[in-house]
Order: sequence, then C-alpha cells, then structure tokens
Amino acid sequence: MSVFASLVERLADLLQPIFLGTAAAAAIILFTALVRLAVHPLSRAAARGQKANARLSPKVARIREKHRDNPERLQRALMELYAEEKASPLSGCLPSLLQLPAFFLLYHLFSSGSIGGEPNELLSHTLFAAPLGDRWTDALGDGGVLGDAGLVYLVLFAIVTAVAVFNYRRTKRQMAANPLPQESAPGMGAMTSFLPLLSFGTLITVAVVPLAAALYIVTSTTWSAVERVVLCRDMPAAGALANPL
Repeated sequence: MSVFASLVERLADLLQPIFLGTAAAAAIILFTALVRLAVHPLSRAAARGQKANARLSPKVARIREKHRDNPERLQRALMELYAEEKASPLSGCLPSLLQLPAFFLLYHLFSSGSIGGEPNELLSHTLFAAPLGDRWTDALGDGGVLGDAGLVYLVLFAIVTAVAVFNYRRTKRQMAANPLPQESAPGMGAMTSFLPLLSFGTLITVAVVPLAAALYIVTSTTWSAVERVVLCRDMPAAGALANPL
C-alpha cells in the first residue's frame, strides 16, 4: 500500500501548483480517470456485447417460448445462441469488477492512520473544508449538513443523484424495449422492477466511505454515464444495467 500512497502523493505534488490545497483530491480524480482509461477497451467490448444482446432479443424470446416447458433445453439453447453469436448476457460486468481493487485500495489508504509504521500524511489533505479521510458522519458532527464540510457532501450527493436519475431512466427505457418474457422464473419480475433503483444505492456508499473513496465513486459513475452515451449512441434504448462504478 505504501507504493500506492507514494503514487497518490506524487500526483498531488504535480497538481499542487494548480489546485493548491485540494491537490490530493484532484489527484484522486485523475487517478480514477487513469483507471477508467485503462479499462476503456473492455468497456468498448462490453458495449459491443450489449448491442449484440439487444440484436438477439427477438431470437431469445422465440427460444424461451419454444422451450418454456423444458428449462434444461432452454438453458442449453440460450448458451448455444450466445456462443454462436459471440455474445454474453453478462457482457457489461467485467469493467466494473476490474475497478474494485482500485476502489478498495483508496478505501484502505484513507482509513489507515499509518503506512509502513509512519503517520499517514494523506489524511491531512482536504477537499475544501472536508478531510479526505473523514466520512459524512464526521461532517455532520462538525458544522452539520450546511457546515463547510457538509456542503462538500451535498455537492457530491447532488452529482450522484443526477447520475442515478439518468441511469434509472436509461435502464427503464432499455427494459421497456426488452420486456421480461412471461415464462421467466418466479420472482424475476419483482427483481427486474427493483433493478433500476440500484443506481441510487451509490448515495449510501458515498455517505459511509471515506471522502477519498467517495470521490472515486462519484468520478467513476459519472464517467460511466457519459461513456455509455458515447459508446451506445447508435443503440436503441441503449445503456447498461445499473452500475455503481
């Protein structure tokens, strides 16, 4: 973790002449952008997979209707179809999974009081009035919701809410264009109805993790929303399922 801490510190030093006291926060945003650029080829592949899945939707519906009384044959036929078309129903998951290590590194880094036996100097950095190692509860105890640190969180919550609403509407459009077949497994309809709301779960995550990790989440989810618009612009009812990263 000391190597990762050195990377963040060096990025902060490079950005300090421009961002002054918020250089460490800017370094986290830049680090997040670098991670997203690294997984962008996978995001492009995932977008192609989503387009393929949308194209296959009529065939999937016909297969489900044909084999609705034979779950084993249905599953085999669907696997054969996806293999033949080189598509996957889970094509959008890999980019998110690959970002998790970076998120957990940031979480651990800004939750640790020491690094290699030395005091963690990164905890002294702030985003305006909010320390990067603090959480929303700390801001509430130091000035309340409208205090200096509390206002920083209000801005982050506003950004996350805007992105969540955007993702919610896109996911609902996608589901309207690809309705759940009547022969789906019991409970699948309720789960699918709940799925668009998952984007709003990011609000809870931002509230409970250190501010540095919250910055990563806010930057990554915003990047994801913009990326989907660009990569899926020629896809009817485009957009991936709700994604926190």
